[in-house]
Amino acid sequence: MGKVIEIHDIVKNYQVGSVIVRALRSLSVDIDKNEYVAIMGPSGSGKSTLMNLIGCLDTPTSGSYLLNNVDVSKMEDNMLAEIRNKEIGFVFQTFNLLPRYTALENVTLPLIYAGVPKIEREKVAIETLEQVGLADRMTHKPNELSGGQRQRVAIARALVNKPSIILADEPTGNLDSKTSVDIMGLLDEIHRNGNTVIVVTHEEDIAKHAARIIRLLDGTISADIVNEKYVKA
Repeated sequence: MGKVIEIHDIVKNYQVGSVIVRALRSLSVDIDKNEYVAIMGPSGSGKSTLMNLIGCLDTPTSGSYLLNNVDVSKMEDNMLAEIRNKEIGFVFQTFNLLPRYTALENVTLPLIYAGVPKIEREKVAIETLEQVGLADRMTHKPNELSGGQRQRVAIARALVNKPSIILADEPTGNLDSKTSVDIMGLLDEIHRNGNTVIVVTHEEDIAKHAARIIRLLDGTISADIVNEKYVKA
């Protein structure tokens, strides 16, 4: 299958005033292509820092991070942005949609950044919105959509570039329980279709969708377990 993520001995320190905060302490983890992983941990455990590093939103103080065999740990911001757009599809708790753009326009944005021609990007964006069940909502703006529909638009936007990883940060945090079930069902389906899915969450019932659960505590991995429901009898 091959590894999509290889993190070795990552340290991340932040300077807050005169204090150095040690967010990650020599953390090492590998994630295979098409794995479904949940990253859990209490506030201050380092899970947001790890997510930012995996998502190429930040670089480590020391250690190495190989994303699809490319060392991204020492890249400059402009190179990181390019890798991010190509390799990682983000799904955020707050959806992060542009309010004046329709669902279709929101989904085409990553393709614009990637330099895909207009005719092709519209075709791909329409196909992706159909994939997440929003064929009839393409011309609607975010304020004309429910929370669940907005998150589906965000998931379509994450998928549209065919990234190596779907990285979802508390993807159901702003949704009611029924809609949360629908959205997690969609992420399950995306995983079955061959995507690597990483969910960062503090909710046990959300983490249970993943095949592997990594728990962080004080900047290190306290547990890395296979979800029992995925273990074949």
